[in-house]
Amino acid sequence: MPKFSYTAVDARGKQATGFVEANDQNDAIAQIRQLGYYPQRLDESKGDASAKEARPMLRKRGGRVKIRILTIFTRQLATLIDAGLPLLRSLNTLAKQERNPVMRSTMKYLAESVEGGSTFSEALAQHPGIFSKLYINMVKAGELGGVLEIVLTRLAEFQEKSQRIRGKVKSAMIYPIVVLCIAMLILSFLLVFIVPKFQQIFADALPGQQLPAITRFVISISHMLIDRWYLVIGGIAAVVVGYKVLSSTTAGMIILDRIALRLPVFGDLLSKTAISRFSRTLGTLISSGVPILQALNITKDTAGNYVVATAIGKIHDSVKEGESVVEPMEASGVFPPMVTSMVQVGEETGQLPDMLIKVADVYETEVDNVVTSLTSILEPIMIVMLAVIVGTIVIALFMPMVALITGMTNAGQNGG
Repeated sequence: MPKFSYTAVDARGKQATGFVEANDQNDAIAQIRQLGYYPQRLDESKGDASAKEARPMLRKRGGRVKIRILTIFTRQLATLIDAGLPLLRSLNTLAKQERNPVMRSTMKYLAESVEGGSTFSEALAQHPGIFSKLYINMVKAGELGGVLEIVLTRLAEFQEKSQRIRGKVKSAMIYPIVVLCIAMLILSFLLVFIVPKFQQIFADALPGQQLPAITRFVISISHMLIDRWYLVIGGIAAVVVGYKVLSSTTAGMIILDRIALRLPVFGDLLSKTAISRFSRTLGTLISSGVPILQALNITKDTAGNYVVATAIGKIHDSVKEGESVVEPMEASGVFPPMVTSMVQVGEETGQLPDMLIKVADVYETEVDNVVTSLTSILEPIMIVMLAVIVGTIVIALFMPMVALITGMTNAGQNGG
């Protein structure tokens, strides 16, 4: 009977190694699971050295593809495997019909690696620019559990929902930025080209007269933009460089992320998005067979916010020490009571993955509602802001014109 060497972890993430005698790989995995372990690596002892020598050396390759293309690939691969096609044939079939050159070459490399004796997860790990740690670890869990097609389907669903939420958040953030940029362009055009011409008219037609305060204010800003443009550009550049320097350090990113979470309206949107991502990622990983400690590490890496990532790191440390997930979640102050209550129920009933997915569904709905209300609120606010900016300049230029017209009328009446 063949002998298999294994590397596995228990429910708390503690690693263990050993040997089992089994008829085949599936039998060996079943025996390891009966021991209370989750297998991470499995090798047949007999002939293992020669197999390793025969396995081709894999090199990490670069390249990136859009999340939409990766989602389609994942969904199609899951469908083909579920239909009964072997993994190698499925990869070759998809490679032939793929139009994206990066994804097509990646599929060919994956097929070559699998044909050379590597596992699918090992082949995926050679393309870190395309396949994330979450993707690779879920595939590894699916391979060891013999449910690769189910895991790939979950991955595709996860990517589709994440992409939809990301798109909604981006649209909500882009709208005010675009309107603000348009407002700044209009304002700059008026101050640089229109205001100086009116100033000359006032100087010629109203010599020695003091202009209204609002007019003097607008003219002074116009002079600053024209005569000291380098200070304006330097100030903008300093803000951009300062942001980049601050965001390049861990301490700086923590400060920026804390500020982002406390912003009015947008902070609530970012917070709900982060909680939704945390819940769906962790729930998907655990339900796919990834040990909870490993799942927490992956979720921390994909949190997208340092404040949330720090909270997840504390949850990981507590669970490693034998505590529950709920206690550090409550202590962090990041997760609302509703989330911690649902997670607590999930832990007590043994349905933590399902409860996390439900939390994600609830918060994705919340994100939809916030984005809808935000868009409806921002539109009139931006229109009013644009009207105020342009209106202020128009009033500043119109007030001296009233004085000029009044003076000309009086002069005509006196002359008549």
